[in-house]
Amino acid sequence: MKKLLKSSILLVALLIGSGFYAQNRNLDNFRQPDKNGVNVFEAPKDSVLTFDGVKVRVGGSSTLQYQDLSHENSGAVALKEIGGNFNLATANLDLDVALAKGVRMHLRTYLSSRHHPEPYVKGGYFQIDNLDFISEGLLEGLMQKVTLKIGHMENNYGDAHFRRSDNSQAIYNPFVGNLIMDAFTTEVGAELYYRCNSGFLGMVGFTNGKLNQAVDNPDTGGASFLAKLGYDKQINDDFRFRLTGSLYNTGAVRTSYLYSADRAGSRYYLVLEDVDASAVSNFRSGRYNPNFGNEITAIMINPFVKYGGLEFFGTIETSKGKRNSEADERTAKQFAGELIYRFGSTENFYLGTRYNKVDAEDRSGDDIEISRFQLGAGWFMTNNILLKLEYVTQKHDGYNTSSIFNDGKFNGLMAEAVISF
Repeated sequence: MKKLLKSSILLVALLIGSGFYAQNRNLDNFRQPDKNGVNVFEAPKDSVLTFDGVKVRVGGSSTLQYQDLSHENSGAVALKEIGGNFNLATANLDLDVALAKGVRMHLRTYLSSRHHPEPYVKGGYFQIDNLDFISEGLLEGLMQKVTLKIGHMENNYGDAHFRRSDNSQAIYNPFVGNLIMDAFTTEVGAELYYRCNSGFLGMVGFTNGKLNQAVDNPDTGGASFLAKLGYDKQINDDFRFRLTGSLYNTGAVRTSYLYSADRAGSRYYLVLEDVDASAVSNFRSGRYNPNFGNEITAIMINPFVKYGGLEFFGTIETSKGKRNSEADERTAKQFAGELIYRFGSTENFYLGTRYNKVDAEDRSGDDIEISRFQLGAGWFMTNNILLKLEYVTQKHDGYNTSSIFNDGKFNGLMAEAVISF
């Protein structure tokens, strides 16, 4: 009863907040959480600021999938029986607050996720695009090109994380699943951006290298370094070109979570999991974590080309590291290519395909290969409502005969409905 009461109060607060701010929900330098945010990467930089007082934008998202997948392996390890049914509905709550001219806050809470059915905070940050709150006109010319982000936040490594599903915020992702090696982490740190009118952009950032923050074990601190250099330009009305290179490097951290920090979970429930697996405990089904531990150097290159309704997004990634007990470094490489065709009067329909491949020196000593093919279609019923349909097939090779992934594969259909506002 108590839990029901809390849920009811939260729902009422959301409805009241949404209604109160329904007249003008736009914020400065803000990526819209609906269709307007598709193919937006870093939040846009606009030197025209409209602050006229503290403004709270209450938003969120809700997502539901129907899964009809089958899986098999060599039989060395028995697989859990799965069939067609709905997955757990997931939901996010977003608070975005304009605090001063060119200063805003973002906070995201997972209300329900595959790993945590109870609410918990994903992270948040301050974004500073103007320094008038310190002194009017301070570094005004420089701040027209500079952005500073500070917080316990999603770190900007690569461009693929801008197109991934973040729990229920799945409206930017043209497919149902994320990449096999899903680079995503939330660490305490700061990122400094510099963007030119010519299209060139750069970013440098530092974090404390920790996913879970705590004052105990003080000798486990360290630092992670991030950098991004790129070019993003709308050449003409029909043609846009973007190319970025990104670096993520750790030195003295106890454990790096670059490929295991997503606590929301994979979209492909219980694929290639054993008979004792549960959707909550085994929440990364279908993904691959190279388990590098405390030393990682990762580089990701992402080209993006859009001509009319046709777009291509690519990922070329190499990651190298080791755990404390390992004598030599291991390497994992990932390649992905997405080809999307958007059509309709407002590009409210799309067809697309993605090929994703991982080659890695596994911690077990096996040289493994994982490949995935996705074929998808989507319909934006409104700017805030997206329906997706996907066929997916994934195959594992190179695992030893005792592994659950030996000759492992899964395939089938996924359907997903997304609401984001």
